[in-house]
Amino acid sequence: MSEDGLFVGKVKGLYKKLCQDEWHANTVGIIVGLFTVLLMAWWRPWGAVGAVRNWGEWILHGIGMVSAPKNALISSSSVIGIGFVGGAFVSACLGNDFAIRIPPYLEMCKAVMAGIFMGIGAALAGGCNVGGFFNAIGNLSASGFAMWIGLIIGAIIGLKYLYWEMEHISWGSGGAKTFECPTWLQVVLGIIAIISLVWGAYAYSASSSDYTASLGGLMMICAVLGYSMHRGRWCMIQGFREPHMTGDCKMAKSIALSVCIVAVGAAVLKYPVPQRLNDVRATFSDVIQSVKDEDANINMDDVLDNVDGVDTLQQSIPVLDPVNYVRGTFGWGGVVGGILFAIGAMLAGGCGTGTLWRVGEGQIKLWIVVPFFGVSNALMTNWFRAAHFESSGKLGSYIYMPDTFLGYGGSLLLIFLVMGLWYLVVDWNEDSNKLVIDM
Repeated sequence: MSEDGLFVGKVKGLYKKLCQDEWHANTVGIIVGLFTVLLMAWWRPWGAVGAVRNWGEWILHGIGMVSAPKNALISSSSVIGIGFVGGAFVSACLGNDFAIRIPPYLEMCKAVMAGIFMGIGAALAGGCNVGGFFNAIGNLSASGFAMWIGLIIGAIIGLKYLYWEMEHISWGSGGAKTFECPTWLQVVLGIIAIISLVWGAYAYSASSSDYTASLGGLMMICAVLGYSMHRGRWCMIQGFREPHMTGDCKMAKSIALSVCIVAVGAAVLKYPVPQRLNDVRATFSDVIQSVKDEDANINMDDVLDNVDGVDTLQQSIPVLDPVNYVRGTFGWGGVVGGILFAIGAMLAGGCGTGTLWRVGEGQIKLWIVVPFFGVSNALMTNWFRAAHFESSGKLGSYIYMPDTFLGYGGSLLLIFLVMGLWYLVVDWNEDSNKLVIDM
């Protein structure tokens, strides 16, 4: 083989690995963990339900039920969802996986119920599987453990229902159709999507508004998350379902690993490093000196003494605000919300993130799930806010674990222990099948 032919073969091999092969679950888990931390360092933690809720609010606005929500192209939550779906669409097209897949009639009906269950569950738990569990624990919030327990219970209930359905319901098996897309057209669409994402990022960055200018990076990082999850078929509900269905634990292990990575990153970003405080004081001192030089009548020493004692200065030191993803759902709200969300995800065949990347590959069932998910969550969330359910403690407690006796080190240790225990249990089950539920 000539050197040119060898190089072309290497290019094709790399393309196959990056765009066509299914990535290992642990590889995706590590990528998701690292890019989640990168996103937090850029601006804020990511989530799925915020985007879906924004889209649902626009549906409600269209029928006159609510006032106009934030523009979907300006809302940071919506931009996260757009980037995520866009990245999954690129992966599907470049991997020759995109097709319009219309599900059987029964699956369409289940999609409606799935969206409603997921919307209500996410409202109760303070987020979907990302914001309520993955990023909640990762951001050192105790509420994530409540939803984690609920997700396990809900996945088991959902699995038992699916077994019952297979035995007792025969209606609705027809109507499925798949409209394939030529390979060359998929590649063209994938390239157009990449160009659109890059153009969108530059368009955001050119804005005079700091808020809008930051959206470009937010969208691109989430596009990487969407691409990676699609390439690995990485869906969190599988991590809760498969140990009890087939015994397969690779997804559960990957999720546990990813949560630990996010937790370490969040601790670094949220910890008030003393050196940062010194840097801020030094900056204030420089400003004060320059003011003194310009106006000797201002006693800025008093100002400095006052500034050093202001609590808001201390709170400004962490890179990421400690209260991010700390929700008042450590209690029945998190557990029940997790149960309902998991049942919905089992009916849908995808969790919050799994729903979005399946939308990107043309799964019509999940296209049906999204509006019902968004509308039901918008209605429930608006009701909860108006009634102050979360802020008054009716759903549970706000617990930022580092503010307890655990501190930052103890909080990380607890997360490692719980995720490690989950890892060991599902690994043991993979060999013993003790937790597998028979049909």
